[in-house]
Amino acid sequence: MTSIDRTAYPRFKQMITTRELAGSFTPSNEEIEWARDMTLSDPHLLALTVWLKSYQRLGYFPKLDEVPQVVVEHVREALRLPADVVAEVDATRTAKRHREFVRTRLGVKYNAAKARILAGEAIRAAAQAKDNPADLINVALDMLIRQGCELPGYTTLDEATKTIRTQVNRGFFTATAAWIGPAHRAGLERLMVVDPATRRSAFDALKAPPKAATLGRFKERLQYMLELDALGPAEVWLRGIPPGKVGHFAGEARVTDVADLSKMKDDAKRLTLLASLIHVLRTAARDEVTDMFCKRMAIIHRKGRDRLEDLREEHRAESERLLEVFGEVLAAAREASEPESLEGIYGAAGDEDGGRTVDVSAIGPPDGGPTTRRRIPLWTPARTARARRWRCGSGRRCSRRWSPAAAWNN
Repeated sequence: MTSIDRTAYPRFKQMITTRELAGSFTPSNEEIEWARDMTLSDPHLLALTVWLKSYQRLGYFPKLDEVPQVVVEHVREALRLPADVVAEVDATRTAKRHREFVRTRLGVKYNAAKARILAGEAIRAAAQAKDNPADLINVALDMLIRQGCELPGYTTLDEATKTIRTQVNRGFFTATAAWIGPAHRAGLERLMVVDPATRRSAFDALKAPPKAATLGRFKERLQYMLELDALGPAEVWLRGIPPGKVGHFAGEARVTDVADLSKMKDDAKRLTLLASLIHVLRTAARDEVTDMFCKRMAIIHRKGRDRLEDLREEHRAESERLLEVFGEVLAAAREASEPESLEGIYGAAGDEDGGRTVDVSAIGPPDGGPTTRRRIPLWTPARTARARRWRCGSGRRCSRRWSPAAAWNN
């Protein structure tokens, strides 16, 4: 039975404040006069007034012994009755007549069959996407309140929710099991085989959480994703099932150990739980691999920026020397009004430089590569992450290899 505390089913609070008593359980003068006209004794007067205020607050008639004593005492004081008067009715017929008095005054028509039909329709519609019984009960309560119906007992709503939820889920289980072929079904059943040596199953390994984004664990996660893909197209098996239901089925499978899952008599339900868990784990694994890859690339970029800064510092003196020599050459060119040859310019710059000649053509790239295309080895930190084959969504190996060096050179 679903706990009533998890639902919005109206009930008396354990601690009722003075403000709530005054606002919700104080009868007006008109209500007091009406109750006196409808009853012949003080106990009946107190009982009728308590039911009137309780229905206005809750939307249904609680049992008189379930009404908090503080509410009964407050209503008794408002009616100015003696302290020894108890709210009670003499017979079942009297209680039924009092409830009809309250319904007539509030303009409510009691129709239990209509209330059950409305609640059942609301629960069945919500059960297509929701699975939590408390949520389904809340949907039924909202429908009944909006239609102005008297609320049925909580156990009635709970039993209806349980029955309808089981019927809806049974339809999902049957449809999913029909999509799973014999080969894939055998593969799913093998997940629950326990290894005698390790006392663990492949089902337990599937639920292992991801670790930090290191290179070795990145490879492991790639392999884990391929293993999930090899189990079968779970997204095809679960077609037509809303994501909310798939998530709930996966959550149920995650908290169920392999022993309880193997003892499950309903094969269709077991297969649906496994398919839902595989689908959710595959989606999460792809996100984790993407996150690991982004983190890895961020590390490579950070190391590349650090390497670039080191190269700048390493060749700063040489660059400043080249700029200084070039400035001297330009100054000499300005001073020579009609230079006979470039030797005069080089000679002037060489004289001011202490008689030395700078061979600019001898200066090459810092990595020793060809002068026509300067390549700075900023991808050195990625050499350990050699190009590996990436797989397409279909599971086939892609024809192209990817590597940071290839991406840089292209």
